[in-house]
Amino acid sequence: MQKLKLLIYIFAFVLYEEIVFSVLTVPNTDNIILKIIFILLITLIIETFIKIFKEKHRNIVATVLISLISIVYIIYYIYYQIFENVLSVYSIINGTQAMQFTNVIINNIISNWYGIILLIIPLIAYVLFFRKKLKLNTTRKDIILNIVAIIIIYLVSLLTIELTSNSNEIYSNKNLYYNINNANYNLRKFGLLTTIRLDFYRSVIGFTEKNLYVYENEYGEEKLINTDEYNMLDIDFNELAKNETDETIKEIHEYISKQEPTKKNKYTGLFKGKNLIVIVAESFSELAIREDLTPTLYKMCNEGFVFENFYTPLFPVSTADGEYLTDNSLVPAEGTWSIETVAGNYMPYSYPNVLEEQGYKSFAYHDYDYTYYNRQDYFKTLGYDVYLGKGNGLEERMDFTNFPASDYEMIKTTVGDYINEEKFIAYYMTISGHIEYDNSNAIVRKNWDKVKNLPNSNKAKSYLATQIELDLAMQELLLQLEQNNKLDDTVIVITGDHYPYGLTLDEMNELSTYERDRTFEKFNMPFILYNSALQENIEINKYASSLDVLPTMLNLFGIDYDSRLLMGKDILSDAKPLIIFSDRSFIDEKGRYDSNIEKYKSINGETIGKEYIEKMQKLIYHKYRYSRLILQNDYYNILKEDGVIE
Repeated sequence: MQKLKLLIYIFAFVLYEEIVFSVLTVPNTDNIILKIIFILLITLIIETFIKIFKEKHRNIVATVLISLISIVYIIYYIYYQIFENVLSVYSIINGTQAMQFTNVIINNIISNWYGIILLIIPLIAYVLFFRKKLKLNTTRKDIILNIVAIIIIYLVSLLTIELTSNSNEIYSNKNLYYNINNANYNLRKFGLLTTIRLDFYRSVIGFTEKNLYVYENEYGEEKLINTDEYNMLDIDFNELAKNETDETIKEIHEYISKQEPTKKNKYTGLFKGKNLIVIVAESFSELAIREDLTPTLYKMCNEGFVFENFYTPLFPVSTADGEYLTDNSLVPAEGTWSIETVAGNYMPYSYPNVLEEQGYKSFAYHDYDYTYYNRQDYFKTLGYDVYLGKGNGLEERMDFTNFPASDYEMIKTTVGDYINEEKFIAYYMTISGHIEYDNSNAIVRKNWDKVKNLPNSNKAKSYLATQIELDLAMQELLLQLEQNNKLDDTVIVITGDHYPYGLTLDEMNELSTYERDRTFEKFNMPFILYNSALQENIEINKYASSLDVLPTMLNLFGIDYDSRLLMGKDILSDAKPLIIFSDRSFIDEKGRYDSNIEKYKSINGETIGKEYIEKMQKLIYHKYRYSRLILQNDYYNILKEDGVIE
């Protein structure tokens, strides 16, 4: 019995950590039996590792291991509280830049102190009460028995996965364990430590998702298509597939061939020949659009195109993923940084690449470190002629002494670069809206007098103060465009990179005109599409997301493009709406599916069958899969080499 004490403690320790972590993040009771089997497997591995050391070292090794595991739970807990996603091994290996935001991490540690205490209790109990009492003497026979037990439990876990998997369920235990890379689902199904184990193996050893389903035509419909009426090129993807020897590329060809292109519409070419300014704004939200505090943003949001149901989902790499999917209309790949992976690829539908032949000059700016997320390579890949940030020239024009820097200063000092060009594209990734929302934030301090008397919490007021800076930037932008007679000939696009995750849901609801929920409405954000020459408002009630921005703009600018090659849809077309969230929840024309509780709520109260939900899940699965394959295989470049796109 004495020899079992360590095993019992470790099992109880890991079980406790898993339960507490689940309660603190995504409470669920999925797969209890399988989770317990995995916990037992982890327990045996930890105990065996401790036993291989000499007796005099075992207590030290046990203490170190238990401490490290506690720290892992705390790190993943804090990360989840900030980003509502599972920290990937790739981000840990490549995320040293995150240390530049230590104040954000520290503030979240302070605000989530109760969770940290709960997660560290077993470690304290071990050090104070168990460490000296546990007899860790062992024999070679004990180690052999442990190894045999590990093998048996591992085989039992695999058998349990088989027995508890429904072959028709896309996110079954079997598919998640062997075939699909989805950390959020793995967390719910297998627990944190097993999720980390799978992620580590897939990141280090490599992982290729299997093609689980033969893709059928989108939404199961067949249509005769007159190519002149659709945004599509004369590309026979079936013929390309027949002549392709690489199985992966052939598979992508076949998938694209079955996509339904979006139809041209009365807005096609509306902005042809106009200049374009694209702004991906840090933590930009509908909460910040107020006639009293941000009058310019209010004007831009409520004149011309007015999008009532636009969403900006948060993906695991927050800002970088928000940029990537908005700029490229591809779902970010999981377990990596797509904004870095895409470097060097051919991206035919980026704004500079589609407008270059028409004589446009292109400029990109970011008021933070120019190398952050390797943006210097990213913007080069997208085809921008000029890219400036802190460290490669922008610091000579504006003040970077305090953080965050001023979006107003960035706009004021850069408009002159392109305003005299005959045709131009300007792209801005802003920073003034960045957390923390308190007096440590330079922009909050700058604009505090404008919000200090509002009847809101300090965090909510501080957030508004950061967005006032973006409003000042837009005021300056419109002024300079008007003074140079370029306003009517310029289209301005503003989207957020993600919702303001520096605010709690309660703090968001302080500023919201309606009660927002955690799963969907938290992500209801603005899409500003402004051109002063538009004579009347065009209200768009259709559901849409950041993924749909690029195809919408390509259509408005009258670009010849193949909409089958993008995962989003032109919002102004008659294509069916679909908003995809990182946890695989979704909104479509019929209602909303919450993957956390596996429930679909229809808009009109009708009962939605399981078959429909499974069909939509498969459609989303394929958008993830082929977005990743297009990225990893530089697929557009293959089409270029085949001579079917330019």
